[in-house]
Amino acid sequence: MREYPKPPFPSQPQSVPGSQAKMEPYPDCGEQSYTGHGRLEGKIALITGGDSGIGRAVAIAYAREGADVAIAYLDEHEDAKETERWVLQAGRRCLLLPGDLGDKQTCYDIVDKTVAEFGNIDILVNNAAFQMSHENFEDISDDEWVMTFNVNMTAIFRICQRALPHMKPGGSIINTSSVNSDDPSPALLPYATTKGAIANFTAGLAQMLGKKGIRVNSVAPGPIWTPLIPATMPDEAVKNFGSSYPMGRPGQPVEVAPIYVLLGSDESSYISGSRYAVTGGKPIL
Repeated sequence: MREYPKPPFPSQPQSVPGSQAKMEPYPDCGEQSYTGHGRLEGKIALITGGDSGIGRAVAIAYAREGADVAIAYLDEHEDAKETERWVLQAGRRCLLLPGDLGDKQTCYDIVDKTVAEFGNIDILVNNAAFQMSHENFEDISDDEWVMTFNVNMTAIFRICQRALPHMKPGGSIINTSSVNSDDPSPALLPYATTKGAIANFTAGLAQMLGKKGIRVNSVAPGPIWTPLIPATMPDEAVKNFGSSYPMGRPGQPVEVAPIYVLLGSDESSYISGSRYAVTGGKPIL
């Protein structure tokens, strides 16, 4: 079993949305460790937030499992190009789609461009998210609240609606929720609220799309070592990130990717409407 880094971690403040290239220790997204077995051969996947962190790990895993990948991201071009390099190295096609998912047209554009390039969408992974830390409720601005919902929740609604006509029976929608969906961190109130909404949206949408043969599930990660952490959390929280969880450390992105592979594959043909914890031992309700 591979040994992963444990806190304390060094101080490493970054601006939002953060760069994976500047993180210490550098996150493991499976670049050297993930081995594919053809479980997604011939499938087309659209992954939001696919430039780094969990999104990069999913993109690498999907490519090594045989899928072509479209990656939507904000403006982290260096990170996105690195993800593209790994996808291409796996012998799969990769489409980069920069843009702000808080904007309705961008949500539509990423779907339209994916379909124009690849013809359809088999797997939709809604993974992009925004968060900021606040100790006081009064410090949360109205603009930040609205933006958090636009990026984290409303974008998922828009992307799913736009993508659905291009998904066939057997297709899979996977939404990234969080352990915060039922154990909200008060310092991450807007983010945690959206993650609860994503869990409920997923459960309801799965029931609506069952007749169409489209499966919908969510993944609820615990503390995962991604660029969003040093970019949005105070130094002390970064230093001790993951220390309070049963395994005593944060998870690495590569440790989350396998559940996205399972849920995207035909092996999960009767799995829908569920939420899957990847929390290092902390239960979700």
